[in-house]
Amino acid sequence: MIVSVLAFPTIKIKKISFQTFWITPLIGAILLLATGLVDASVVFEAMVSATSINPLQILVLFISMVFLSVVLDEVGFFKYLATLAVRKAKNSQFSMFLFLYIIVSILTIFTSNDIIVITFTPFIIFFCKHAKISPLPYLIEEFVAANTWSMLLLIGNPTNIYLATSFQIDFFTYIKYMFIPTIFGGLVSFFIIYFIFRKQLKAPLTNSFEEEKILDVPTFIISLTLLIICVILLAISSLINLPMWIIALSCASLLLIFLIIYVIIKKDKFFILKEALFRLPFNLIPLLLSMFVIALTLHSYDVTTEIFNLLNTSQPILTYGLSSFVVANLTNNIPMSILYVDIIANYEAISYQAIFASIISSNIAAYFTPIGALAGMMWMSILKKNDVKLSFLKFSMYGCFIAIPTLLASLGGLYISGLF
Repeated sequence: MIVSVLAFPTIKIKKISFQTFWITPLIGAILLLATGLVDASVVFEAMVSATSINPLQILVLFISMVFLSVVLDEVGFFKYLATLAVRKAKNSQFSMFLFLYIIVSILTIFTSNDIIVITFTPFIIFFCKHAKISPLPYLIEEFVAANTWSMLLLIGNPTNIYLATSFQIDFFTYIKYMFIPTIFGGLVSFFIIYFIFRKQLKAPLTNSFEEEKILDVPTFIISLTLLIICVILLAISSLINLPMWIIALSCASLLLIFLIIYVIIKKDKFFILKEALFRLPFNLIPLLLSMFVIALTLHSYDVTTEIFNLLNTSQPILTYGLSSFVVANLTNNIPMSILYVDIIANYEAISYQAIFASIISSNIAAYFTPIGALAGMMWMSILKKNDVKLSFLKFSMYGCFIAIPTLLASLGGLYISGLF
């Protein structure tokens, strides 16, 4: 998978191009099933079971949340907020840097790190070329903010969803443990990025950027309302005894029905529905399901039990936090999360320290190397398309300076969270 990402991240057949990162895990899963190393009936039962570890339910939850966010992006909501930040900054690069960090952080909390990265990266590149300034401080800031503040809510990252829901952790329990680590990580990462780029940010900013507008007000109102309702219902899902995937799917379905009716009435708005459906992360489906099969195989041969015995110490925050950080940067954070769910499941009683340490690492690992998360792969691809030079080595150098202190600060915050 790593070789495919580095050597040929996309394949183009005629006019259709697609990413390759999911192909090798899919081949691996097919081989395991074909050779009988894992029982197909066991895999099928796991896929359709009513347990919280069901990967199909987790996929439905994440893709539904992405759909709600993508529609908001398609009507120009995120770009509108970004241009407001540009106007507020006037001629100060530091103000622009600060406003952008705040907006990206807030939006990431309530949407998804992947959506923010895909949306804001082209905007930042375009703006910086227009203003004749280096885009690097803002690109690094955006990427780090999106993958740090995504820790705060359960819905911020697919790895949060997988690790937390697999152990039936509700919305409020999640926030209780992740609030302090996210604050610590957010503050540390911001000051490190500012320290690295402080000289570049002293130069004045030439601002003649036209403000973006909301492209379709009715769609904006409906999609934002449904997103807010969805987040509120997810927060109280344990109280109303309704699975989170059903809540997210219901809200996404209502929005889809509205868009279909709206498109029939106003045919010129078809692009919103078309682009929103086209941008859904369908390639995540074969990756997650394939890695689930591979982890299930490792479980059947007691490999995950042996790893658990190795990590089972008196300091699970350190052992799970550091090891999962390394594993995420060797295999990507989604495979790591699937593997670590199976490892952590060996505890007789639920280990919140091991779970949340792994969640912290699954987010922060994204900016240590581009391999650490799908967001990193997408981000590097966008940069390459727009002729922004940032090598794998340079990315990792920035990652080393930012990710390691942020990881340690967040894990320290988790220690404090455990005291309450």
